[in-house]
Amino acid sequence: MGTEDREQARTLTGKTALITGAGTGIGRETALLLAEEGATVVLVGRRRHVLDDVAATVTGNGGTALTRPTHIENAEDVRALVAWTRDTAGPVDILVNNAGGAGRVVDVRWTGEDEWNAVMGVNLTAVYLLTQAVLPDMLERGGGSIITISSLAAIRPTLLGGAPYGAAKAGVRNFMAYLRNSYRDEGVRATCILPGAVDTPVHDTRAVPPGPEQRAAMVRPEDVARAVLLCASLPERTLIEELVIAPTAQRHP
Repeated sequence: MGTEDREQARTLTGKTALITGAGTGIGRETALLLAEEGATVVLVGRRRHVLDDVAATVTGNGGTALTRPTHIENAEDVRALVAWTRDTAGPVDILVNNAGGAGRVVDVRWTGEDEWNAVMGVNLTAVYLLTQAVLPDMLERGGGSIITISSLAAIRPTLLGGAPYGAAKAGVRNFMAYLRNSYRDEGVRATCILPGAVDTPVHDTRAVPPGPEQRAAMVRPEDVARAVLLCASLPERTLIEELVIAPTAQRHP
């Protein structure tokens, strides 16, 4: 297969994908996969040097990546991000809402208001702000994909994630259903992916981080990234509404 044939075979050639939390874990692996399939990936996070490292890997593999450090809980920053993306890489075709995080206090009796608001901000409010910012272009152009990484904590909340995390992840699951009901006939595909425990750096911030054997039994970030690619690359006539991804083993070693 020649170079031109390989380019035509890529399912996302000509698409612009904006990925939050793109510096590590699921976001990083998603960026690598979408770029490999031909998308221009816009990497969003808070730490420029981490984003730049991912961008270097993408470009080293022959892909195209842009970086934009952004506080996605801030409406003004989000509007500036989407406008910059439109001017630099084109309107967003694929939005991957991946950024997230849990609080350190797992018992709601001692969860402070600041921590509650911070967890809600990155897991729920940011998804609303980003969606609101990209929707006009998607509706004008007749379609697009909004893929949000929720969590099994949305339907099986536990002390592991804490009260605000589970509530926020349930909120984005509901929000994706709202988007599907409202805009699917206009070509906008809204997908919610609900992973179980994934071996990402977020576990390092938990009150009791899992040990090596527990991590080994978890879903890997690249597993979730492959699911994102599936949702983004299916023919526009087809929508995956929800996708649950869980470790095969129910009991950790």
